[in-house]
Amino acid sequence: QVQLVESGGGLVQAGGSLRLSCAASGLTFTRKSMGWFRQAPGKEREFVAAIGWVDKTSYLDSVEARFTISRDNAKNTVYLQMNSLKSEDTAVYYCAASSVWITRVRANYENWGQGTQVTVSS
Repeated sequence: QVQLVESGGGLVQAGGSLRLSCAASGLTFTRKSMGWFRQAPGKEREFVAAIGWVDKTSYLDSVEARFTISRDNAKNTVYLQMNSLKSEDTAVYYCAASSVWITRVRANYENWGQGTQVTVSS
């Protein structure tokens, strides 16, 4: 049974930082691209960042200079370091796993976590 468990969300002031973690189990982590998506109230879930199994990355344009995705294959964990947070970053952040190489397409992700809330106050 595949499980993706996110942690690290919370309330932060604009300009602050948060580090999200996603612990994966029940899958061959080193054969998966891992992604982060987010969903704000009343909006579609959108791609934020992805990392391949050999550390190539892809980002949403609006976060590329501020967010960093990384992975620790020994711990089956993917991270999202978020700096210079803005109010528009407020959303539920989801971790996801895909067998497709660094995809931005939500439908290509087979497994999803439950999400962690990030709230940025201005």
